[in-house]
Amino acid sequence: MLETFVQGVLLGGLYTLFALGQSLMFGVMRLTNTAQGDFIILGAFAVIAGVSLTGDAMPWLVALAVLPVAFGFGYALQRYVLNGTLGKDPLPSLVVTFGLSIVIQNLLLELFSADPRAIETGGLNTQGIALGDAMSLGVLPLIVLAIAVIATGALQWLFARTALGRSFRAVSDDREIAELMGLNAKKVYALATAIAFVLIAIAGALQGMRTTVSPSDGPLLLLFAFEAVIIGGMGSFWGTLAGAMILGITQQIGFRLDPGWGIWFGHIVFLVVLVLRPQGLFPKTRG
Repeated sequence: MLETFVQGVLLGGLYTLFALGQSLMFGVMRLTNTAQGDFIILGAFAVIAGVSLTGDAMPWLVALAVLPVAFGFGYALQRYVLNGTLGKDPLPSLVVTFGLSIVIQNLLLELFSADPRAIETGGLNTQGIALGDAMSLGVLPLIVLAIAVIATGALQWLFARTALGRSFRAVSDDREIAELMGLNAKKVYALATAIAFVLIAIAGALQGMRTTVSPSDGPLLLLFAFEAVIIGGMGSFWGTLAGAMILGITQQIGFRLDPGWGIWFGHIVFLVVLVLRPQGLFPKTRG
């Protein structure tokens, strides 16, 4: 059971990275990005394409090079596309991001075919640290967990301690008042989405390093991200981390009982939380 718990925590680190961008976009703009999983896969394939051009020796450098591209792409997407969908009615943003999801999947199928691919890490994804005779921790999952915790703490600090974070909170609480005080809400929203897309690119790169990815994987990753956010509490970054850990541990317990039960166990926990505590286990706390 100790090994199951530890492996669940490591898996939760990956789910945290899947979900942080979603949590950020919802917390600032009340926008649910239904293309979240497909953007993660797009990030993975961007790194795969870069590695194929530069050689397998530099996957980490390629991943770092993708981050500013993701920042610019997220800023432009929000500034010129998604801002026009924001309002009291959530349906336009859901429809547009759903359309983006379909476009991304078909674009990746056209460019890369349906074959699963992975980012070569020089064997890092198979290396482990032995803890006694019975348990071993993967080096790459530990790196993923560390990045997830650092990213969560960085977002919390950004929102609580910086002028940009105060801008995010202001437009989230009352856009009209924030604009009367001199903020440009559209630019603030675009900056929030740009940061979210950096997190999405990081998640995609690490997912591609951890396992194989294919163009059709996006909806499942979206489901994991959405469940982690709902379990933890919409807009709460530490809540997202906790929700992802609960989801990862629950899935590992299910896999331990029966190989076919893991993902199903996670869905059951998500449903129970949604019914009994729809605001999530850890409601939004940014201060």
